[in-house]
Amino acid sequence: MKSQLVNEIGGQRTFVVVLDPGEEAFAALTAFAVEQKIGSASLTAIGAFEKATVGWFDPASKTYRKIPVDEQCEVLSAIGDVALGDDDKPSLHVHAVLGLSDGTTRGGHLLDGIVLPTLEITVVEAPGHLRRSKRPELGVALIDLDD
Repeated sequence: MKSQLVNEIGGQRTFVVVLDPGEEAFAALTAFAVEQKIGSASLTAIGAFEKATVGWFDPASKTYRKIPVDEQCEVLSAIGDVALGDDDKPSLHVHAVLGLSDGTTRGGHLLDGIVLPTLEITVVEAPGHLRRSKRPELGVALIDLDD
């Protein structure tokens, strides 16, 4: 992974992060957010994975149904955010649309993705911190604006 701070103004930092082949995207981005002490940010990404897993949230079971993509795929669009979790560490929430060789797509909550050949991410930090809290009645952690 390589990263560069490309802009900083008024407490807002903008980074470009480039992941290398073989890196697991979700873990690498989480490590980057921890290293940079990012408590609130939005992110966008494009690139490709050699394989990935996205998920569809099932409210009845309060879990993600895994949708494996066991082939090379283009990251047509990935958007998400960073907020502090209940453990006071950066927590990512990323959705992705993955394009397959036949032109079809798979999409959902990004659970994991092995980069090939690259993933290019723009991370725009916001001043202040957001908090993501576990909502037991829903089975998922959501940004809580009441803090």
